[in-house]
Amino acid sequence: MPKKKKKIKRNKNVEALSLEKLPSTISKFYKKYKKQKEIDHLRKVKFQEREEAKNIVQEKKKLSSRIEKIEKEEERLKLKEEELKQKENEIKLKVEEQRKKDEDLRLKDTDLRRKDVDQNRRDKQLQLKAEEQKRKDVDLAVREEEQKRKDQKENRKKYKELKLKASNQEQLKDQEEIRIKEWERKFEEERRLEEKREDLKAERIAKKQQERTVSVEEKQNLPEEELVSRLESFETKHSKKN
Repeated sequence: MPKKKKKIKRNKNVEALSLEKLPSTISKFYKKYKKQKEIDHLRKVKFQEREEAKNIVQEKKKLSSRIEKIEKEEERLKLKEEELKQKENEIKLKVEEQRKKDEDLRLKDTDLRRKDVDQNRRDKQLQLKAEEQKRKDVDLAVREEEQKRKDQKENRKKYKELKLKASNQEQLKDQEEIRIKEWERKFEEERRLEEKREDLKAERIAKKQQERTVSVEEKQNLPEEELVSRLESFETKHSKKN
C-alpha cells in the first residue's frame, strides 16, 4: 500500500522570517550561481583551450607529416621531372643523331647516284678509248711488223758491215801485235847493249881502281906475293859480277 505523506506543519513565524530574508538569499544565491557559472565557463574555456591545444598539436603533427609527405612527393616529382628531362634530352639527342644519320644517308645516296652517273660516263669513255686503242693497236701491230722486217734487213746489213769491220780490226790488231813484238825485241836488244856498255864502263873503272891500288901498294913496299893475291881476288870478283 502506498505510504501516506506526512504533512509538515510550518510555523507561521518561521515563514514570515523567511520571506523577509528572501531577496538577500536570492541575491547571494544568484551571485554564487553566477560565480559558479563563471567558474564552469572558465573550466569549459580551459578545457576547450586544452582540447584546441591538443587539436593544434595533432594538426601540427598532421601538418608536419603532410609537409614531409609533400616534400617527399615534391622531391620524387623533382627527380621524376629530372629523369623526364634527361630522357627528353636523350630522346632529342637520339632524334638529332637519327636526323644526322638520315642526312648522311641522304648525302651518301646522292653521292652514290652522282658516282654512278660519273662511273657510267667513265665507262662509256673507257669503252670509246678501248675501241680507239684497239684500232691503234692494230695499226701499231702493222707498223711494228713492217718495222720488224725493216730492222731485220737493216740488222743483216749491219751484221755484214760489223763482220767486215771486225775482220779489218782483227787484221789491224795482228799488225799492231807484230809491231809491238818488234818494238819489244828492239827494246830488249837495246837494253842488253846498254847493260854491256855499263859493264864495260864498270870494268874500265875497276881496272883503273886496281891500277891505282897496285901503284899505292907498290909504293908502300908490300910483299909481291900478297900483291898478286889481292889482284887475283879482285879479278875473280869482277869476273863473277860479269
